[in-house]
Amino acid sequence: MDDPILISLLNNSNIEAYKQLFVKYYSPLCEYASQFVGDEDAEDIVQDFMLFIWEIRRDLVIENSLKSYLFVVIKHRCLNHIKKQRFHQQVHEWIYEKLQDQFEDPDRYMINELAEQIQKAVAELPKNYRETFTLSRFGDQTNVKIAKQLGISIKTVEYRISQSLKILRTKLKEYLPLVLF
Repeated sequence: MDDPILISLLNNSNIEAYKQLFVKYYSPLCEYASQFVGDEDAEDIVQDFMLFIWEIRRDLVIENSLKSYLFVVIKHRCLNHIKKQRFHQQVHEWIYEKLQDQFEDPDRYMINELAEQIQKAVAELPKNYRETFTLSRFGDQTNVKIAKQLGISIKTVEYRISQSLKILRTKLKEYLPLVLF
Protein backbone atom coordinates (compact mmCIF):
# COMPACT_ATOMS: atom_id res chain seq x y z
CA MET A 1 0.00 0.00 0.00
CA ASP A 2 1.37 3.45 -0.92
CA ASP A 3 2.12 5.91 1.82
CA PRO A 4 -0.43 8.55 0.66
CA ILE A 5 -3.18 5.91 0.70
CA LEU A 6 -1.96 4.70 4.11
CA ILE A 7 -2.19 8.24 5.50
CA SER A 8 -5.66 8.71 4.01
CA LEU A 9 -6.86 5.47 5.59
CA LEU A 10 -5.28 6.46 8.93
CA ASN A 11 -7.15 9.77 8.76
CA ASN A 12 -10.34 7.70 8.57
CA SER A 13 -9.33 5.57 11.61
CA ASN A 14 -8.65 2.42 9.61
CA ILE A 15 -7.05 -0.01 12.06
CA GLU A 16 -5.63 -2.19 9.28
CA ALA A 17 -3.76 0.79 7.86
CA TYR A 18 -2.35 1.49 11.31
CA LYS A 19 -1.26 -2.13 11.69
CA GLN A 20 0.46 -1.98 8.31
CA LEU A 21 2.22 1.26 9.27
CA PHE A 22 3.36 -0.36 12.52
CA VAL A 23 4.63 -3.55 10.84
CA LYS A 24 6.38 -1.63 8.06
CA TYR A 25 8.16 1.00 10.18
CA TYR A 26 8.42 -0.17 13.80
CA SER A 27 11.64 -2.21 13.50
CA PRO A 28 13.52 0.24 11.25
CA LEU A 29 12.55 3.12 13.55
CA CYS A 30 13.77 1.18 16.61
CA GLU A 31 17.09 0.47 14.91
CA TYR A 32 17.45 4.11 13.94
CA ALA A 33 16.57 5.35 17.45
CA SER A 34 19.07 2.94 19.01
CA GLN A 35 21.84 4.89 17.26
CA PHE A 36 21.00 7.80 19.59
CA VAL A 37 19.84 6.07 22.78
CA GLY A 38 19.94 2.60 24.31
CA ASP A 39 17.83 -0.22 22.86
CA GLU A 40 15.26 -0.14 25.65
CA ASP A 41 14.84 3.63 25.44
CA ALA A 42 14.68 3.38 21.64
CA GLU A 43 11.77 0.95 21.82
CA ASP A 44 9.97 3.14 24.37
CA ILE A 45 10.40 6.21 22.19
CA VAL A 46 9.14 4.44 19.06
CA GLN A 47 6.19 2.87 20.91
CA ASP A 48 5.20 6.24 22.37
CA PHE A 49 5.44 7.78 18.92
CA MET A 50 3.35 5.03 17.31
CA LEU A 51 0.69 5.56 19.94
CA PHE A 52 0.88 9.30 19.28
CA ILE A 53 0.34 8.64 15.54
CA TRP A 54 -2.85 6.74 16.36
CA GLU A 55 -4.06 9.50 18.69
CA ILE A 56 -3.59 12.22 16.06
CA ARG A 57 -4.59 10.05 13.08
CA ARG A 58 -7.53 12.26 12.08
CA ASP A 59 -5.36 15.39 12.01
CA LEU A 60 -2.26 13.78 10.53
CA VAL A 61 -1.07 15.73 7.50
CA ILE A 62 2.16 14.70 5.81
CA GLU A 63 2.98 16.66 2.69
CA ASN A 64 6.22 14.91 1.75
CA SER A 65 7.42 11.39 2.43
CA LEU A 66 5.85 9.45 5.31
CA LYS A 67 9.13 7.63 5.82
CA SER A 68 11.09 10.89 6.11
CA TYR A 69 8.51 12.30 8.50
CA LEU A 70 8.70 9.24 10.78
CA PHE A 71 12.49 9.18 10.90
CA VAL A 72 12.83 12.92 11.47
CA VAL A 73 10.30 12.83 14.32
CA ILE A 74 12.07 9.85 15.93
CA LYS A 75 15.39 11.68 15.65
CA HIS A 76 13.93 14.73 17.42
CA ARG A 77 12.32 12.61 20.11
CA CYS A 78 15.63 10.84 20.73
CA LEU A 79 17.46 14.17 20.98
CA ASN A 80 14.82 15.46 23.42
CA HIS A 81 15.22 12.28 25.44
CA ILE A 82 18.99 12.83 25.60
CA LYS A 83 18.48 16.46 26.69
CA LYS A 84 16.09 15.32 29.40
CA GLN A 85 18.57 12.69 30.61
CA ARG A 86 21.37 15.27 30.73
CA PHE A 87 19.16 17.66 32.65
CA HIS A 88 18.27 14.95 35.18
CA GLN A 89 21.95 14.07 35.50
CA GLN A 90 22.84 17.71 36.13
CA VAL A 91 20.11 17.99 38.77
CA HIS A 92 21.36 14.83 40.50
CA GLU A 93 24.94 16.12 40.45
CA TRP A 94 23.86 19.50 41.83
CA ILE A 95 21.86 17.86 44.64
CA TYR A 96 24.75 15.55 45.42
CA GLU A 97 27.19 18.47 45.60
CA LYS A 98 24.88 20.40 47.92
CA LEU A 99 24.26 17.42 50.19
CA GLN A 100 27.65 15.73 49.88
CA ASP A 101 28.81 16.88 53.32
CA GLN A 102 25.75 15.34 54.93
CA PHE A 103 26.24 12.03 53.08
CA GLU A 104 29.91 11.85 54.01
CA ASP A 105 29.49 12.88 57.67
CA PRO A 106 27.11 10.57 59.53
CA ASP A 107 27.90 12.42 62.79
CA ARG A 108 26.09 15.44 61.34
CA TYR A 109 22.78 13.71 62.06
CA MET A 110 23.90 12.95 65.59
CA ILE A 111 24.95 16.58 66.08
CA ASN A 112 21.53 17.81 64.95
CA GLU A 113 19.89 15.36 67.33
CA LEU A 114 22.26 16.43 70.12
CA ALA A 115 21.36 20.10 69.57
CA GLU A 116 17.67 19.24 69.85
CA GLN A 117 18.26 17.23 73.02
CA ILE A 118 20.31 20.05 74.57
CA GLN A 119 17.54 22.55 73.86
CA LYS A 120 14.99 20.18 75.36
CA ALA A 121 17.12 19.49 78.45
CA VAL A 122 17.79 23.21 79.03
CA ALA A 123 14.06 23.93 78.70
CA GLU A 124 13.37 21.33 81.40
CA LEU A 125 15.72 22.94 83.94
CA PRO A 126 14.08 24.69 86.91
CA LYS A 127 13.23 28.28 85.95
CA ASN A 128 15.91 30.04 88.02
CA TYR A 129 18.60 27.53 86.92
CA ARG A 130 17.54 27.83 83.27
CA GLU A 131 17.61 31.63 83.38
CA THR A 132 21.08 31.74 84.97
CA PHE A 133 22.49 29.00 82.73
CA THR A 134 21.10 30.60 79.55
CA LEU A 135 22.57 33.99 80.40
CA SER A 136 25.93 32.37 81.12
CA ARG A 137 26.28 29.95 78.21
CA PHE A 138 24.15 31.48 75.46
CA GLY A 139 24.17 35.14 76.49
CA ASP A 140 27.95 35.23 76.99
CA GLN A 141 27.60 37.21 80.20
CA THR A 142 30.00 37.07 83.10
CA ASN A 143 28.91 35.78 86.50
CA VAL A 144 29.20 39.33 87.89
CA LYS A 145 26.82 40.73 85.24
CA ILE A 146 24.37 37.87 85.76
CA ALA A 147 24.42 38.42 89.54
CA LYS A 148 23.69 42.15 89.10
CA GLN A 149 20.98 41.51 86.49
CA LEU A 150 19.17 38.90 88.61
CA GLY A 151 19.86 40.58 91.94
CA ILE A 152 21.63 37.55 93.45
CA SER A 153 25.12 36.83 94.74
CA ILE A 154 27.96 35.62 92.53
CA LYS A 155 28.09 32.41 94.62
CA THR A 156 24.40 31.76 93.81
CA VAL A 157 25.13 32.24 90.09
CA GLU A 158 28.04 29.78 90.31
CA TYR A 159 25.90 27.27 92.24
CA ARG A 160 23.03 27.45 89.72
CA ILE A 161 25.37 27.01 86.77
CA SER A 162 27.12 24.02 88.36
CA GLN A 163 23.77 22.42 89.28
CA SER A 164 22.48 23.04 85.73
CA LEU A 165 25.58 21.36 84.28
CA LYS A 166 25.12 18.40 86.63
CA ILE A 167 21.47 18.00 85.54
CA LEU A 168 22.39 18.35 81.87
CA ARG A 169 25.18 15.76 82.17
CA THR A 170 22.67 13.29 83.59
CA LYS A 171 20.04 13.99 80.94
CA LEU A 172 22.56 13.94 78.07
CA LYS A 173 24.80 11.10 79.25
CA GLU A 174 24.23 9.00 76.11
CA TYR A 175 25.49 11.91 73.99
CA LEU A 176 28.62 12.67 76.04
CA PRO A 177 31.02 10.64 73.84
CA LEU A 178 29.86 12.68 70.82
CA VAL A 179 30.31 15.97 72.73
CA LEU A 180 33.85 15.01 73.74
CA PHE A 181 34.91 14.56 70.11
